[in-house]
Amino acid sequence: MEDIMSKFFTYEDRLEIQKGLKDNESFKSIAKRLGKSPSTISREVRNYLSEVATGHPGFPFNACRNRFSCRLKKICAKDCIKPSAQYCKLCRECNQHCPDFVEEICIARFHVPYVCNGCETISKCSLVKNIYDAEHAHIKSHKVISESRRGLCVSEEEVARLNSIISPLVDQGQSVHQIYATHADTLMCSEKTIYNYIDACLFDVRNIDLPRKVKFRERYKKPEFKVDKGCRIGRNYQEFEKFIEKHSDTAVVQMDSVIGTKGGKCLLTIHFVESSFMLAFLRDANTSQSVIDIFNKLDKQLGYEKFGSLFPVILTDNGSEFSNPKAIEYRDTVIPGHGLLRTRIYYCDAGSPYQKGAIEVNHELIRRVLPKGTSFDHLTQEDINLLMNHINSYKRKKLNDRTPYETFSFYYGEEILRKLGCVPVAAGDIILKPSLLKK
Repeated sequence: MEDIMSKFFTYEDRLEIQKGLKDNESFKSIAKRLGKSPSTISREVRNYLSEVATGHPGFPFNACRNRFSCRLKKICAKDCIKPSAQYCKLCRECNQHCPDFVEEICIARFHVPYVCNGCETISKCSLVKNIYDAEHAHIKSHKVISESRRGLCVSEEEVARLNSIISPLVDQGQSVHQIYATHADTLMCSEKTIYNYIDACLFDVRNIDLPRKVKFRERYKKPEFKVDKGCRIGRNYQEFEKFIEKHSDTAVVQMDSVIGTKGGKCLLTIHFVESSFMLAFLRDANTSQSVIDIFNKLDKQLGYEKFGSLFPVILTDNGSEFSNPKAIEYRDTVIPGHGLLRTRIYYCDAGSPYQKGAIEVNHELIRRVLPKGTSFDHLTQEDINLLMNHINSYKRKKLNDRTPYETFSFYYGEEILRKLGCVPVAAGDIILKPSLLKK
């Protein structure tokens, strides 16, 4: 069977065809030289030949049957573009204006080889000719290929079906990937196709409804005041890398803050990188003590052994609320069999949020429900738990389309999730829009 790609011609191939036609070679002969079938050469010539209306030296284009015996003059009268011509048949506009015009068609154009490249009388012919030109054929073929790949091949019924599935879920704040991962067997098309349909405005939702398609660069913020600049000694990012190199199996936890309005309530976020699972805790103010209180509560709530397994090492930024690492790392009293040290704190380099990029990415999901500038003062911890349940039930591509809740449960078990007050949310009920927390 002829290879599919053999039907496509390079510019050099087309030059060979043009040369073969000029030399009156058969399609079979040309095909053998190019390693293609004769029918492929025939289709190439017929599809990409050009009709040209040209004359020959000393005689313009004229397709009239009576052109040799015609003696008419001044057919155009005052509008003649070539008044110096003795007869009108010497004017290229003759056929358009003459009332006695009878077109003559060369029937050789409709038989093999379909073109006039090798015709012996081409230098004396003033009729319409079929010419195969390699350059024109190459341009025309690429245009045909380009045009064939444009547009969307889908019926109105199929668009309506997809719209009924996708648009309501996008309105709930879900991404296209989340929708596709959950409904792949129902959608029966690729994720890229869905984006193409949205770009083409075939659905009720538009690109403006997709959170990551409309983002603005964050304004530069002045560095925050740090309570204890010496807290980073022995805890910088280079020390973190050395620790991980020695303890490669250690699960890393990233920590950060999400700010509402200035001076108001804020969130402490704790992100388990391995499972993409995130906890968030509402704080009345962005203080160091509020962070310490949360870790003391978690230590007692989870139990000392479970806390140690969940928080072996924490990576955070240089915010002032994290400027008392020792109070987080050590317990107030010695626990038999556990000692004082309960975790290790390390800091990213200044101006390098990418070093804890996993938590930064997950913050985007929080900001879908709580946009920047939104006050958290009216929220309760129950509201934040609800928000995180929806986020942790949101499928991720990096987890092979599993949810962070499922992955965390696999690593640490359901008991810890119950202690943390975490419950899963059905995929169809996930809402990642401000309406989730509206009362």
